[in-house]
Amino acid sequence: MLPLSNKELLRYDRQISIKGFDIDKQTMLKNCSALIIGVGGLGCNAALYLCNAGIGQLTLVDFDTVCESNLSRQILYTETSLGLKKVYAARHALHQYRPEIKINCIEHQLSSEALLATISEHHIVLDCSDNLTTRLQINRCCHQLKKTLISASAIRMEGLISVFTYQNCQPCYQCLSQLYNEEQLTCVESGIMSPLVGIIGATQALEAIKVLTNYGEPLIGRILMIDAMTMQFNELTIVKQPNCPICQYDR
Repeated sequence: MLPLSNKELLRYDRQISIKGFDIDKQTMLKNCSALIIGVGGLGCNAALYLCNAGIGQLTLVDFDTVCESNLSRQILYTETSLGLKKVYAARHALHQYRPEIKINCIEHQLSSEALLATISEHHIVLDCSDNLTTRLQINRCCHQLKKTLISASAIRMEGLISVFTYQNCQPCYQCLSQLYNEEQLTCVESGIMSPLVGIIGATQALEAIKVLTNYGEPLIGRILMIDAMTMQFNELTIVKQPNCPICQYDR
């Protein structure tokens, strides 16, 4: 395990000073890797906070290019990013904050086999995608490998976030998705308020840090629902669905 440098001890002093979050946990974070699927509004914020918190390695997956409508909420991009592949523009921006972080880029869609192989190489997965089909594919692969998934979505003025570890008869994302229809779970043509993705993406990063360093109580088996219109935060328990095609036989 790579130790913290003197520079890193100084840089992360405020985190290390938190009760229960010490040098050992910061060192753990340095030696962890996260796979971020989707580098849009959620992914940009999650990547930035994980980068600045001191994670050792990120892999960014996105096949899209930066367009004008992205700039209001996808904070890693600027006017100079227009037309560039999101993963490379995001990597460039993150290296401005922290040059030493290792960042891998995947600029094409992954087959289930390739996704499985990629997930297996990382400690944790953040689903920052924007469609149900991709989310279900990610859930299947994470369940198969028993890799923790930090899943989130944001549309209009509403956001959801939960953590799935696939242990101890816990529900999976498929259990959650059966309670909603596809329109409710995606942001396609639904509109989105820019600061909301900042709140949700930052929360994804925070939950990832908690899981990776065994710190605090992550949202395992629970879903945090944010209504930004009224600024209400509600929490619900996710019930394992007995007919779930993914996890119904888990024991």
